[in-house]
Amino acid sequence: MQTEIEYRQVIKICQNIFEKKNKDYGSSWRILRLPSITDQIFIKAQRIRTLQQNGFSRVDEGEVPEFIGIINYCVMALIQIDLGDDDKRMEFTGEELHDMYEKQMAEVMELLFNKNHDYGEAWRDMRVSSMTDIILMKLFRIKQIEDNEGKTLISEGVKAGYQDIINYAVFCMIKLGQAQVQQ
Repeated sequence: MQTEIEYRQVIKICQNIFEKKNKDYGSSWRILRLPSITDQIFIKAQRIRTLQQNGFSRVDEGEVPEFIGIINYCVMALIQIDLGDDDKRMEFTGEELHDMYEKQMAEVMELLFNKNHDYGEAWRDMRVSSMTDIILMKLFRIKQIEDNEGKTLISEGVKAGYQDIINYAVFCMIKLGQAQVQQ
């Protein structure tokens, strides 16, 4: 129950930023192909790793805004996957995007709760730096699958990779104190 409350709090923060940016920029991200979104996520994850290794930043933004960006770019990727070949439609109403975001997060949360049950919340004993490394590893896997034109022999596809990345990024945000359980 605690994980669900914390998870929903983090997603609410991310979704709020996603929707505000949509008001500022519209759905300009629709022009991005999946490999471009993957590279955007990679840039953010690599910056987090650099911050963790260096212990400071020259730009006044820490890890949390980057994890938010990772989550929201992954949602964009999942929406792009769902929309498939519909590259004609570039603009959406705020309500449409809200519903698309909610749909993607419902699927991701279901995956989380199933895995969390099986793994016994092992993520709570992990370091944020380890989860950052796992995010980067999953991004390299996604890049390899993209380079193979989406073909895999035995592995899950890019959609599962983006979903796992969202979950690890949420776990990181929870560990960084971005969700508070009301007692």
